[in-house]
Amino acid sequence: MKVLLLLALTIFSVTADAVTLEELQQRFSQVPVLRAEFAQQRTISGMAQPLNSSGNLLIARQQGLWWQQEKPFTLTLLLTENRMVQIMAGQSPQVVTADTNPQMFQFNSLLSALFHADQRALGQNFSLNFTDLGKGAWTLVLTPKVSPLNRLFRSITLSGETFLNNIDINDMQGDATHIRFFNQKTTPATLTDAEKRHFAS
Repeated sequence: MKVLLLLALTIFSVTADAVTLEELQQRFSQVPVLRAEFAQQRTISGMAQPLNSSGNLLIARQQGLWWQQEKPFTLTLLLTENRMVQIMAGQSPQVVTADTNPQMFQFNSLLSALFHADQRALGQNFSLNFTDLGKGAWTLVLTPKVSPLNRLFRSITLSGETFLNNIDINDMQGDATHIRFFNQKTTPATLTDAEKRHFAS
């Protein structure tokens, strides 16, 4: 559940000179496909060393999100309007739909709002603190104000310039997650045949 929220927040990839959250929402709506690499570091209370992972991300406005972790092990996460699928090497896919797990699938509507940078929907779930840092740089701090989000997260901070570059998450257990995005690409603007198969599987 936490991972899905983290992934969904990557929708804030935009063009330069963003000044307001409204502009972020408008500009993202003009980006049909985004590809990026990611590096994630999790610092867990009681563990001496952080956990590191890396891989690739694909967000297609019409199809959904495909998250492919390559290291330290392969993990695929697919999110569409109708289902959430997690696939680990050597295991059967875990599929969640509104019928099989209605409570968890309620997050799907929130994730959809995040994909579209829907300020109204975000404002129903988070207190928003958006800051224009000048020269195209910006930060957005999300502070959960409704259950169960306020039982999971202390804050989620997004920062970027032309694209979303970093997500920093502090949870209620005192753990922290930092995700860095790089090599972002918006072309080609349509999915390749191989990318289409990610969402058809």
